[in-house]
Amino acid sequence: MRRAGSVVAGALTMLRQNLSVGMTTQNIDDLAMSFLKKNNAKPAFLGYRGFPASICVSINSEVVHGIPSSKRKILDGDIVSLDFGCVVDGFYADSAVTVPVGKVSDAALKLIRVTEESLERGIWAATAGNRLGDIGFAVQSHCEEAGFSVVRDFVGHGIGRSLHEEPQVPNYGKKGAGLRLVPGMVLAIEPMVNAGGHEVRILEDEWTVVTLDGRLSAHFEHTIAITSTGPEILTR
Repeated sequence: MRRAGSVVAGALTMLRQNLSVGMTTQNIDDLAMSFLKKNNAKPAFLGYRGFPASICVSINSEVVHGIPSSKRKILDGDIVSLDFGCVVDGFYADSAVTVPVGKVSDAALKLIRVTEESLERGIWAATAGNRLGDIGFAVQSHCEEAGFSVVRDFVGHGIGRSLHEEPQVPNYGKKGAGLRLVPGMVLAIEPMVNAGGHEVRILEDEWTVVTLDGRLSAHFEHTIAITSTGPEILTR
């Protein structure tokens, strides 16, 4: 899983460096597939439950699961969420980042910053002996203190020989509640944070999730291992 995580981290780093105004979201998918081939890895998302691409590209009010398209161009001021996973020797890794492109509003930059901070706080809480609710509480409290809301309808997950395994990892919760964390667990923690309300809906393509109120959303994710010495980020 460290090898898979390294490939995912490398791909997202490359994509962040190449995102530019005017490129299509299909260009992003093409770059991601090329990176996988060079690193002898397979896409985790392509064909998963029928998903037609190797990466999810979600822009502005799109929360997750945006489908790349040759007709969709990135515009100046967009915030672009990239959710990407791969398989190496039968093991999965999954990560996401939200990237500002061009001249982005201060409000959007704050949303991105707070969402990434909430992921870091969730990871800090993912120590052996704590519980799943500690992760969710850490994420939720940080976001809500900043005036944002966490999505309830989609959550993080266990990961390993499959992309999605038990347990579910909500981005909300109560301290001390839920499953106890033990060394050997591997989790994908992924705050999806909205500038407005937490409610979402799915578009007619049956994949793309958008905010119900049309306001911005940001998404960050890491695959982490619970170890006896603390959480290890496999997709850093």
